[in-house]
Amino acid sequence: MRTVGPALRVTHCPVNFAGIPWTNVQAQRRRGLDARLVVWEPLTLHPEADEIVHRPTGFVAAQLVQARVLARLLPRTDLFHFYFGLTLVPKRLQFPVLRAFRKRSVFHYLGSDIRGKSPEELAYGRRAGAQIVGSHAARRWVPEAHVIPPGIDLDRYVEHPPSDRARPLVVHAPSSRTRKGTEHVIAACARLPVDLRLVEGLPHEEARRLYEDADIVVDQLNAGWYGVFAIEAMALGKPVLTYLQDEPVRRTEEAFGVEVPIVSVTAETLHDRLGPLVRSVDERRRRGAAARRYVEHVHGVEPMTDRLLEVYASL
Repeated sequence: MRTVGPALRVTHCPVNFAGIPWTNVQAQRRRGLDARLVVWEPLTLHPEADEIVHRPTGFVAAQLVQARVLARLLPRTDLFHFYFGLTLVPKRLQFPVLRAFRKRSVFHYLGSDIRGKSPEELAYGRRAGAQIVGSHAARRWVPEAHVIPPGIDLDRYVEHPPSDRARPLVVHAPSSRTRKGTEHVIAACARLPVDLRLVEGLPHEEARRLYEDADIVVDQLNAGWYGVFAIEAMALGKPVLTYLQDEPVRRTEEAFGVEVPIVSVTAETLHDRLGPLVRSVDERRRRGAAARRYVEHVHGVEPMTDRLLEVYASL
């Protein structure tokens, strides 16, 4: 387990997208870092933060508030950990200020902030000391980035193996129905002896309690990789179906020495690949158990923190 001296002060900012920044802060505090999360207006699904800054609606007034926040944080921070392509002040100002004050920085991308963008659109990331992506799938947009999969605290996720109910419960939790392919999930489930539950707009803890009841989980059909919802479902011991691209699967299995247990599907194949899981309790439970082992190996919060601290130490 890698540790860093308590003198290292890290400000994570300015959003708590998917709860990843808050998880990182909590893990780093356990390692002795002085870590904090400062966000602009909190997100409904993940409102956790150490400090919430409410910005006025006018552009100039908002910039003044953001500048005051940065000025206040500079003396208290050794390293700024930015998420989702966002900074505290405009990027053209953010990095000259950090260089002038000899502050280190990291850009941590979370998926939709880089997906489909050109190298020119993402060139700003090279101004930071390091860049991080959460998967080998995301490296196609930022090839120079470190790959650090999102970590979760497995102590908070007790396994709930799929049930043997006659009509399995399929759970799908779209943050965007269009991006996640929800219409195809609904159509496929309508042709099978299953019950479908859509989980939308709920606070994270309430949503997670609903995930515990699932027999099968469908993540998304468009992005080419899985997200935090799928990680949480696998941690709960659920079989997961989502669209995976072949090359990132190969790279992930090579990097971590473990088979990716997710059933890869498209809109066209979802119905047929759901079928074996719907018909077989044993297959659901086998896939679910493999999913839990995979998360323990790839997404445990402690190995994730080790990787982050290695990046910090390299700056």
